[in-house]
Amino acid sequence: MESPVFRNYSDSDRRDVVHRHYKLMRANQTVAYVHSMHAKFGPLKHAHMTMREALEHLRGYVDASDPDVSLPNLAHAYQTAAAMRDAGEPEWMQVTGLIHDVGKIMYFWGNPGDGQHGGANAPQWGLSGDSWVVGCALPSSMVFPELNLNNPDALDPRYCTETGIYQPGCGIQSLLFTWGHDEYLYQVLLRNRAELAARDHPHQLPDDALAMIRFHSAYPWHEGGAYAWAEAPGDAELKQRVRHFNGYDLYSKHNGVWDEAVLWSEFGALLDRFFPEPLAW
Repeated sequence: MESPVFRNYSDSDRRDVVHRHYKLMRANQTVAYVHSMHAKFGPLKHAHMTMREALEHLRGYVDASDPDVSLPNLAHAYQTAAAMRDAGEPEWMQVTGLIHDVGKIMYFWGNPGDGQHGGANAPQWGLSGDSWVVGCALPSSMVFPELNLNNPDALDPRYCTETGIYQPGCGIQSLLFTWGHDEYLYQVLLRNRAELAARDHPHQLPDDALAMIRFHSAYPWHEGGAYAWAEAPGDAELKQRVRHFNGYDLYSKHNGVWDEAVLWSEFGALLDRFFPEPLAW
């Protein structure tokens, strides 16, 4: 049996859906848009719910940017966590694999104009897809690079040079990435971790977990070699850890039958240990 080919953007039966997604993403993900989303989802809290409740909302969400599978994201969450468990990864990483896409619940508070809608054939360009750095030139290593000139910032002299608004060596953590589920969940978890730390909660996600969530979609960086000019000491090692995480995120995917009850029986208690109370979303 041939091994499945992942991230196949040339002859996938989902190519038209995926190409439309990236065309919209390239046309709308600008510096101004990203700043507006940080303002919308930063200080303003839209709901309080447990991590389990948030995950359950992904049972009806299918990612329009994924050329590989058409299962709901809740199935992908389980597949990722199970692969990590079976490989003997630590519990904190299994939890990270389980929740890494849960930021897509933004579709509950988003709207089509912001590219945050979860319905079939609705725009998701503000939720999912490979992330890249806004405020500097778009690299040729991106998916569908022929769409790069569709980005309005590509014509702005402030943003169209290799380093744009950044200083070389500023560090990957200092760059402004496109807005989507990665950055949103990272910000939610950062706030939650500080609140739990203040109460001496013993089960905390480490910095590596938050970086894996924040950068797991940044394929132009961790797979394409872009933004080397921005890397600071430690970023090369961080890149390898993100790539290690991505091996599970990507290669655990399959369209096989799955059972949600199995997810909760195998990972419910672990999830509750790391997230014992509702989070502000």
